[in-house]
Amino acid sequence: MPIPLVTRILVADDYPIVRSGLKKVLDAAPDLHVVAEAEDGAEAVEKALSEDIHLVILDVSMPRMTGIQAAAELRKRKPELKTLMLSMHDSEQYLFEALKAGASGYVLKSGADTDIVEACRSAMRGDSFLYPSAVTMLVRDYVARGGTGEEQFDILTPRELEVLK
Repeated sequence: MPIPLVTRILVADDYPIVRSGLKKVLDAAPDLHVVAEAEDGAEAVEKALSEDIHLVILDVSMPRMTGIQAAAELRKRKPELKTLMLSMHDSEQYLFEALKAGASGYVLKSGADTDIVEACRSAMRGDSFLYPSAVTMLVRDYVARGGTGEEQFDILTPRELEVLK
């Protein structure tokens, strides 16, 4: 799917002040436009499926359906739709659950005013966006799961190795 000239965004958060602030920041960018809002995850899913939306920004903690549940539901029902998680929680658990649910990124509310525009653009390019300490968490988790680091990873397929030899 090509990147649209103007990304149509749905913002879902149970606090009107947060939705209003995000709308103001996003609409200031010429390539981003908030076209819909939702106050819970269930409403976000309903609107994202029925309206022409390219990107959904979901708060992790919302009533009726969490942002993580909404992201997973949207991935099943409209896989081409991009999702970003917005949270006040700098938490490994929420981060990993959001990524498993199909989110393209995870933005902390404390840094949203500076990070959200770049996160939206990254998601639309098909890239991931993580706040800096999230990258540290992922690296730490990867190293912890990898054991001693002595494992060998095959860069080439067996057929490529055969041809090379």
